[in-house]
Amino acid sequence: MRLFDLIKLSLRMFKARAMRTFLTVLGMSVGIAAIIFLVSFGYGLQRTLLQKITTSDALVSLDVTRTTAENSPPLDDATLETLRSLPNVADAIPVLELAGQGKFDTVTLDINTVSTPTSFLKSEGLKLSTGRFFSQDETDGIVITQAVAKVFETTPEEMIGKSVSVTLFQSESGGRSQKRSTFTLKEAYVIVGVVQGEENIAYLPLDSLDGFPFTAYTKLKVKCASTSTLASVRTQIEELGLTASSISETVDQANKVFSAVQVVLMIFGLIALIVSAIGMFNTMTIALLERTEEIGIMKAIGAAKRSIALMFLTESTIMGLLGALGGVILGFFEGEVLNILINLIATRFGGEPVDLFFSPFWFVSTVILFGAGVGFATGIFPARKASRIDTLDALRYK
Repeated sequence: MRLFDLIKLSLRMFKARAMRTFLTVLGMSVGIAAIIFLVSFGYGLQRTLLQKITTSDALVSLDVTRTTAENSPPLDDATLETLRSLPNVADAIPVLELAGQGKFDTVTLDINTVSTPTSFLKSEGLKLSTGRFFSQDETDGIVITQAVAKVFETTPEEMIGKSVSVTLFQSESGGRSQKRSTFTLKEAYVIVGVVQGEENIAYLPLDSLDGFPFTAYTKLKVKCASTSTLASVRTQIEELGLTASSISETVDQANKVFSAVQVVLMIFGLIALIVSAIGMFNTMTIALLERTEEIGIMKAIGAAKRSIALMFLTESTIMGLLGALGGVILGFFEGEVLNILINLIATRFGGEPVDLFFSPFWFVSTVILFGAGVGFATGIFPARKASRIDTLDALRYK
């Protein structure tokens, strides 16, 4: 039997039993849509989280701090130069984190300050909401988080250009802040940028701390040449008696957690798909009973068993493929509707719009092929039974 004739015979059921076939395909679509919706939600959450905490620079950076051992070297300029001289180290950046206060107009706000060169802002993975980072030679620029702007009930754009006076709390040699005495910086800063963040943090140029007494930094940021050199650089740093950690470790752990979540979500979707597959199997079995006499006539005029089996398999595979395509469309539609509703609620309460659903192309393609495979599998038993029906029994069947 020619392929064209085989497909034509298989599609007759879509006209003869249109409503039953439609409901079967719809049931398959619901099962596939459940998989698309749930797994896309898992992928969307994973991508949203990683986009919030990572940039390309952050993935090749290490945070270096002192260990609890007494012989751990201080995080001073000498240690900084030692780290810069290590193989596969592109740069080492000093960071001084202190508690402080910022005076905006007539309002004073407790803030956490991070004094560092501008290169740290990029390696930390900070994302600008508006404005820019202060430049390398700029000593009067300051970058704040969105949380600071919210305290004053103003937009980030309105904060650009405002003057800020900063007071730092005196720290010990290890850089640990204590509110025993204060140090007010001589010159006021000008807000040049606002970054995303939920904590009250201000980023200052390290060169602007003229006259501030400190002997050590709170941490050092080491930028490696590539992600493949992270492990070797970490080992060298630990041999110096320091501790090194990387955000890539957090990313790896997050990926493992989300992989497990996606498997669980897929299992729930597969349960719905199994129910749909049972409905398709029932449809194919009923079709076999309704067409028993027709099968007898086909065999009587010379149709081969293989052709009879292929007719049923083609029919079930087409239904599975159409169900998969419909499920992909339905799953995307459900995700977009829910995403719009969530973003409306989030923006209403001052949050940022996010895309909570994401489906990789390979995943969508696999789901479509899987749906066609399920359709093929549900047609195997009816196809074998149809091909083995005795011609005389089929002709006498009522």
